[in-house]
Amino acid sequence: MLVAGEALTDVIRAGQNETEHPGGSPANVALGLARLDTATRFLTALGRDQRGARIASWLGAAGVEILPESWSLTQTSIAQATIGRDGAAEYAFDIDWRLPSPVRVPAVHHLHIGSISAFLDPGADQIEHLVQDMPAQATVSFDPNVRPDLIGDPEAARTRFHRLAARADIVKLSDEDAAYLYPGTAPDAVAVALAEQGGIGALTMGAAGSLLAAGNHLVHIEPIPTIVADTIGAGDSYMAAMLHQLLTAGHHPHAITPSQLREVGEFAARAAAITVSRSGAQPPTASELTAPTRGLYRVSDPGCRTGQGD
Repeated sequence: MLVAGEALTDVIRAGQNETEHPGGSPANVALGLARLDTATRFLTALGRDQRGARIASWLGAAGVEILPESWSLTQTSIAQATIGRDGAAEYAFDIDWRLPSPVRVPAVHHLHIGSISAFLDPGADQIEHLVQDMPAQATVSFDPNVRPDLIGDPEAARTRFHRLAARADIVKLSDEDAAYLYPGTAPDAVAVALAEQGGIGALTMGAAGSLLAAGNHLVHIEPIPTIVADTIGAGDSYMAAMLHQLLTAGHHPHAITPSQLREVGEFAARAAAITVSRSGAQPPTASELTAPTRGLYRVSDPGCRTGQGD
């Protein structure tokens, strides 16, 4: 498994408190995969500074192998996340996204791309070339995790999205992504459209659960009631768990049954529910996902809301 995309430091502001945590959507996916015991390599852009070292230590502790070409920046990028009273995060970015050229990419069976790195030049063109150069037998997943303030002209961004989605075998959107990329389109229709571009289309809708489509199949995954600390990394955790389950169970995106699709979605929903129950992007380990859930989900609590990927 190779994940390619940005890693940065989340500077999280909640009320009067400010903390720093490693983050970035592709980095969170790499972490989530490694915590589920999926061998994962990561191609990113880091500076040789304190923040870069902390990100490397955070990923390395989970077993992620950072490719040496990743140490290419003078300063590690940051994202300022302001947490609202409902736990939702609003972001502002100071990011530089570029990769050295050429990059020696190891032979892998699957490539995951997404978020800012798929849209922000000059690195976005390098990501697109990386996708185009993957061997035909390798599968590709794509989660755009759209940040409108960073990705430039909306029509150009949508055009790039559709180019990448056409090569991907698994495409995941949040409901916010769908509103940007498929304005005015019903959720069911978005999931089906994603599946038409690739093998599996996934749409996460927070408290409304998620939709997975493949071929002629459309499956709704019920949300899992959870006390939400914040939503940082929820969608990334969903993505990582979905990929892990597909790869370990041997389900090919282009030949998956409705029951297998539901199995994958329910596994991913459990991972996202655990992630939103604690602060920051902290995806679950394999042992946490298989442990009894008693005590995690407090359905009767008046402060309870449901959590699934964003």
